[in-house]
Amino acid sequence: MIKYNKNLKQYSRKLRNNMTDAERCLWQKIRRRQLANFQFYRQKIIGNYIVDFYCPKANLIIEVDGGQHYYGKTKEKDRKRVEYLERLGLNILRFSDREVLENINEVLNVIYYNLKGDKSPLIPLC
Repeated sequence: MIKYNKNLKQYSRKLRNNMTDAERCLWQKIRRRQLANFQFYRQKIIGNYIVDFYCPKANLIIEVDGGQHYYGKTKEKDRKRVEYLERLGLNILRFSDREVLENINEVLNVIYYNLKGDKSPLIPLC
């Protein structure tokens, strides 16, 4: 079992109740084992971080990022976060809000192949 910071529970709940449109769109497609019968959790606490979506069976994290993740301090924080999560043996897929909203079927295909263990070079792993 992966340890987590219990102090983040309330903030995690708040994030679940205030998902972005892109997060909500993706959640509607992956919840309740809809994708290859894999269970996902949203706004899951791992260590001192909250990840958008987590599938423990596949050791897979899915992040849906807005524009703020591509610049400045947030980009550096994300890099450190990815390093920590990868040290735990987790794989991370990162999609932009725009990718999810405009190409949900392609996003689902990428997730599906990663769930099944197919690490194609076209898959955007962090």
